[in-house]
Amino acid sequence: MKKLTYLFVLLASVVLKAQNEPFQKGSVMVFWGWNNSAYSNSDIHFKGDGYDFQLSDVVAHNRPTPFSFRKYFKLSNITIPQVNYRVTYFVKNNLGITLGMDHMKYVMDQNQTVKFSGYINDPEYSSLVQNGQVSLSDGKLLTFEHTDGLNYVNIGAQKYVHVINKKDLDIFWSYGAGIGALVPKSNIKLMGNERSDRFHLAGFGTDVRTAVSIVILRHIVLQAEGKYGYINMPDIKTTLNNKPDKASQDFVYGEFDFGIGYTFNTRRQH
Repeated sequence: MKKLTYLFVLLASVVLKAQNEPFQKGSVMVFWGWNNSAYSNSDIHFKGDGYDFQLSDVVAHNRPTPFSFRKYFKLSNITIPQVNYRVTYFVKNNLGITLGMDHMKYVMDQNQTVKFSGYINDPEYSSLVQNGQVSLSDGKLLTFEHTDGLNYVNIGAQKYVHVINKKDLDIFWSYGAGIGALVPKSNIKLMGNERSDRFHLAGFGTDVRTAVSIVILRHIVLQAEGKYGYINMPDIKTTLNNKPDKASQDFVYGEFDFGIGYTFNTRRQH
């Protein structure tokens, strides 16, 4: 009898523990975090009425917002920093499908001289080209940013591996991949045209990702994630008029994000 009782208690504890797994089938995790990113050099091609040229090996960086409680946590300001937000639904135990957005920022370094190929009909701007190169330092030819931002709306899948499983502490390692659309709000001023600053579907991106998730009390999630990806934007709006002025570029990027989430189960337990 004692053996049967012990066996029953053991089985019951296993069942209850399984029901309390943080990332079991039917669970949902919501997440908010912040990111830092780096970009490869890229060739940017500009085309419009009276010009068709390429700037080669353009250098750019991200622009993290200096930390302050007001800038990062005041409700009216929380989308100003480089942020990530997403929802993950677990279709199987420890297998999640994620819908999210990475709000990165991309800023062309102004103090650089780059290779120029192509033509500009306007002599005021064509005269800036010397020996096949052009200096961008004075901003007369171009200022170029995706600062509100380089918005990567993506869907992905991640497999979670249970590394540590304690009563009130779980640690997972996850890996996966994603794909999505780039909807930047590009801040661009090109050859004296009125500054363009509007949201536009510009292209696509893809990524591979890995993360460490620390789950406290089965619900509170602290997560750090790394991504390596590719972005291709063939249709970047460069002016405010209705002419077919546009730019195109592609590059690879690395991103690190960290933040906090909450997980809960949507399925009724039996």
